[in-house]
Amino acid sequence: MPQAHIPAHPFDAEIPLPAVSHARFAIGDVVRHRVFDFRGVVFDVDPIFANSAEWYEAIPENIRPRKDQPFYHLLAENMESSYVAYVSQQNLVADDTDEPIDHPAISGLFNDFADGRYQLRREHTH
Repeated sequence: MPQAHIPAHPFDAEIPLPAVSHARFAIGDVVRHRVFDFRGVVFDVDPIFANSAEWYEAIPENIRPRKDQPFYHLLAENMESSYVAYVSQQNLVADDTDEPIDHPAISGLFNDFADGRYQLRREHTH
């Protein structure tokens, strides 16, 4: 009787990993939303969706982004306010206005704004 292959160690088993898109934007890049009227500076990147199920389900299904793409944490601004946003890569484009973002948390994370992007403060790099 043929015997089934049993891995010697659980880490020896092959587990298919989801395909992950390459992040188009980096920390310090200024971006704008493709659909909604806001801009922001990237302060963190998740290689795939890493927010709550409730947050994801609250997005209308017809515009809900795929989870297998980078998601960006932004210090964002619109005409009315500044806030933190979590946005999928498919919904972002590079901002070409060369204007700084007006958000109160920027000075705590970034130094200078030059050539359309922010430089992360040394104490926040690893």
